Amino acid sequence: MPRGAELVLRCLRQEGVDLVFGYPGGAIMPLYDALEGSGIRHVLSRHEQGAVFAAEGYARVSGKVGVAFATSGPGATNLVTGIADAKMDGVPLVCITGQVRSTLIGTDAFQETDVFGVTLALTKWSRLVTKLEDIPAVIAEGFYWARSGRPGPVVIDIPVDLMKAAASGLAPAIFLAPQKPQQQKPHASQDWTQRVVALLQSAQKPVALVGAGVKLAHASDKVRALLDDLKIPSFATVHGLGAIDPAAPHYLGMVGMHGTRAANLALHETDLLLVLGARLDDRVTGEPSTFAPYARIVHFEIDPSQLDRVRPCEVPVVGNLAETIPALHLAMASAPRPDWSEWLATAAHEDRGAEQPTGLTAPATQFLDDLFAMLPPDSIVVTDVGQHQMWAAQRFRGSNPRGFLTSGGLGAMGFGLPAAIGAQLAAPGSTVLCVSGDGGIQMNIQELATIHRAGAPIKILIVDNQYLGMVRQWQGLFYERNYAETDLSDNPDFVGIAKAYGIDGRTLGLDCMNPENTEATAQTLREFVRSPKAELLVFHCPREANVWPMVPAGAALNQMMLRDKEPEALEV
Repeated sequence: MPRGAELVLRCLRQEGVDLVFGYPGGAIMPLYDALEGSGIRHVLSRHEQGAVFAAEGYARVSGKVGVAFATSGPGATNLVTGIADAKMDGVPLVCITGQVRSTLIGTDAFQETDVFGVTLALTKWSRLVTKLEDIPAVIAEGFYWARSGRPGPVVIDIPVDLMKAAASGLAPAIFLAPQKPQQQKPHASQDWTQRVVALLQSAQKPVALVGAGVKLAHASDKVRALLDDLKIPSFATVHGLGAIDPAAPHYLGMVGMHGTRAANLALHETDLLLVLGARLDDRVTGEPSTFAPYARIVHFEIDPSQLDRVRPCEVPVVGNLAETIPALHLAMASAPRPDWSEWLATAAHEDRGAEQPTGLTAPATQFLDDLFAMLPPDSIVVTDVGQHQMWAAQRFRGSNPRGFLTSGGLGAMGFGLPAAIGAQLAAPGSTVLCVSGDGGIQMNIQELATIHRAGAPIKILIVDNQYLGMVRQWQGLFYERNYAETDLSDNPDFVGIAKAYGIDGRTLGLDCMNPENTEATAQTLREFVRSPKAELLVFHCPREANVWPMVPAGAALNQMMLRDKEPEALEV
C-alpha cells in the first residue's frame, strides 16, 4: 500500500520533476526510502546549503522549478540562505522539508524547528501540511506559486508521520489558478502602447535597461528584436547579462555600481528610460534621489509591487514581457520615430565607454578576457560573490540569455560552486565555468565531492588574491586601509584539496600574463576549457587590485570612481 512519501513523489512527477537535490535525515527519511523506482533522480549534496544553491542553479538555467529536500531542524534552517536568495532574484524553487511527528509539534522535540515561521518572510508561499489528504493539493498549489508571476521560493513542511501513513485512494491534484482581474496601478491606462509610442517620438535621449525579468519571461528574443529595431542605447543589470546580444552596436554593457562608464552616463543623461523587467535596486540606481534625474520612466513589470519604488513611472506596463514587448514593437512598426543615431554614437563613444579609462587594467580582467574568449558560444558562467564576480560580469560577452548566473540581490558567498552543479545538470552538453574567489570557494568547498560523484565536468576558476577582496577594497577606500579580518594569506592548497576530492587542478601565477608566457598560458587555458572532466584552476591575482569603475554608496551614477580617489562628476 502506498504511503504519504510515495504520494509526495508522485505529485512531484505530476509537476514534471525528475531531478532533486538534498541531504537525508530522520524526519525526511521516508521520502528517501521511497525514491527508488520513483522516476526522480536525487543528487546528494554535502550540505543543505549546497543542495538549495544547486537547485537554484538548475532552475536558473532550465527555467523549470528547482527542488531541494532537507530534514527537520538544522536541515531546514540550512536552506534559509538559498531560500532568501531565490526570493531576491526571482528563482522558482520548492523546498520540501521533513518535520517531527504531528503530535510532537510545539513540544521542542529533537530537531524541531518552526520552518513555516522561520521562512515566512522569505517565501512567496509556504505551508505546514497537517492532513495526509492535503498533500496533493498543497504540492500542486506550491508549484503554481513558485512558477506564476514573478517566480520565487515555496516551502512545504511535512511531518514524518504523514509521510509514513498509508495513502490509498489519494492521487496527485492539479491546482486551478485563481481567476482574478489583472492588477493595475491607478494611473495605468489601457492605451499604454500609444502613450509609450508618443513618449518615444518626443524623446531625444531614450535608453533601455534590461533586467532578469526578460529571461524569466523567456522574452530575450523579443527584446532583442525590439532594441535592434529602435537602435537606442541599451544596457543590462547583472541579472540581465546575456539577454541582449553583446555584439549589438547599441549595447553598452552592464549598468550600476561597477557598470561601464558608457552605460552609467547614458542612464544619468537620458530623458526617457524604458525599464524592461528590472527591480531598480540600489546597486543599479546609485543614490535613488539622483537616479535618471531628467527621465520619464516606462516600467515593464509583471509584479506591480516593484513599480514606483525608486521614482514614480510615467507609464507602468503590468504584464508578462513575452506579451507586452511584442505589443509595443507592433505599435512602433507603423509609427514615425526620430533618428537617434547621433545620441547612440555619443553614448557609445570610446572615451566614455572604456571600462578602465584612467587606471591600469587589472590582470584579472585581462585573464578573464582571454579565458572567456575560449569558451564555446553556449557556455554558462556561474560566479560566486566578490571582486571576481564584478570582474566576470564586466567581461562577460556571452549571448546565451541564461548563460550568466550569480547571486545578485542577496549577494550570498558560497553560491558559485553548488549553483554550477545545478547549471551543469540542467545543461549537460554545455561548458559550465564556475568563477569563484578564495573566500567564497571555502564556504561550500565540500561540494567538490558532489561534482566528483555526479561526474559533472565543471571548470572551476579560483581568483586568489589572499583577501576577502571586495570588503578589502571598501576598507581601503573608505576605512583608511584598516584591513580588519579580511586577510586570507593563510589560504590552503586549493589544488591539493581538489586532488583529495578526485579533481585535477593547477595554478597560474602572475607571470602567466607576461608577454613571453602568452602561448604557454593560452595552452593551459585551452586544456582547462576542453577537458572532458572537472578541472580546477587557481589564478593568483595582485592582492590589492580593485574593481573599476565604482559608484560609491550614496553617489549618483555619473559620480564614478575611476581609480583610488574621491568620486567626481564626469563632464560630458
